[in-house]
Amino acid sequence: MDDNTRQAMRQWTLAQPVVSAYVTSVVRDFRDRDDVLQEVAIAVIESFPTYDPSRPFNGWAIGVARNKIGTYLRERRRSRLVFDDETVELLATAFEKISPERVQQLDYLHDCMGTLEGRARKLCELRYESDLKPAMIAGLVGMTANTVAKSLQRIREQLRSCVERKAALDGARR
Repeated sequence: MDDNTRQAMRQWTLAQPVVSAYVTSVVRDFRDRDDVLQEVAIAVIESFPTYDPSRPFNGWAIGVARNKIGTYLRERRRSRLVFDDETVELLATAFEKISPERVQQLDYLHDCMGTLEGRARKLCELRYESDLKPAMIAGLVGMTANTVAKSLQRIREQLRSCVERKAALDGARR
């Protein structure tokens, strides 16, 4: 392996969590997300000679990801779950500014979401995946809108505590 490839891989390893979080924010299907992220990794390594080291690597890698996501979205334009170009651009700008600690918190949140069961999981899916308001959820699950809102509040607090515990445990291990 030549020095250029070694340097590209080193930089990619550091940038990958932020780029992955960006790709995850746009590409909702996990299989597609993995494919897009692999394409980004290959493109980053292959195009590394064009990288200007006077600029932040994360921003450059997110630019590569933006291009790969653009291709992915153009191929899937008919899907109603696809973001428009402006939204993808805004997400890219936001993810360029995210610290590694915040990305880690997203990972913790994903883990904590996996621990939800039964009604709590269903309420979160309806609210945050289907983007339904508490009044609409109430009719679907046989609860009042106020009860749905209070339940979601308790679930968010449970998730916040879980994320904080994971961060504290991870910090203690370092």
